[in-house]
Amino acid sequence: MISDQPPLWRRAVAELLGTGLLVAVVVGSGIAAQQLSPGDVGLQLFENSTATVLGLTVLILAFGPVSGAHFNPVVSLADWFLGRRSGSGLTLPDVGAYVTAQVAGAIGGSVLANAMFDVGTSISAKERATSGHLLGEVVATAGLILLIFALAATKRGALAAPAVGAYIGAAYWFTSSTAFANPAVTVGRIFSDTFAGIAPGSAPAFVVAQVLGAAVGLGLLLLLFPAASRAADDVVIPHATRTTRP
Repeated sequence: MISDQPPLWRRAVAELLGTGLLVAVVVGSGIAAQQLSPGDVGLQLFENSTATVLGLTVLILAFGPVSGAHFNPVVSLADWFLGRRSGSGLTLPDVGAYVTAQVAGAIGGSVLANAMFDVGTSISAKERATSGHLLGEVVATAGLILLIFALAATKRGALAAPAVGAYIGAAYWFTSSTAFANPAVTVGRIFSDTFAGIAPGSAPAFVVAQVLGAAVGLGLLLLLFPAASRAADDVVIPHATRTTRP
């Protein structure tokens, strides 16, 4: 078997950089919004969500050809789960490397954003784990997983960058939690006591809700697109993961 996919270390670097820059966009734009629009939380959220939509779309396009641009542990786990029987998608060692890179990148991105705005890195005191917020995380993550893998299953993965960016931008507003939908990003946002931060005590409940949401999303995916497992290689966007047999 000959594989033309990039080596795992290169894909892990892409995931580290992509997730780190994503968190830098989220946290940095949140800090900028607080400074530019003090006292107007609605305008702050609009500024934060707009920057995230644009930044996420660009990052998926930039890093997708290398690693698939998962930037999210539940996406990587879902990719492994769907592809485990057909041999497509990530292997468990791949998942371990991806998740490690994503979490490390997320923490680094938060520290970077703090440094750019001279606010200093400190642990967030913003409690978020209400029942409504946790339900919002289940809904946001389920929709994200369904969207990403449905696009791959219907051979429309090339649309993932704008589609995922648009979905997260909308979910900022229609979920009470502002759609973290990502365990690595959740951990990274602990390290900034700013607009986008989350207190350490709220983070575990958010991660549990996100994993539950991913399971719901996978269930809906398999109900609607039974053959979705064969498209795991094309998540989030088509990238070089094909193999050929002599």
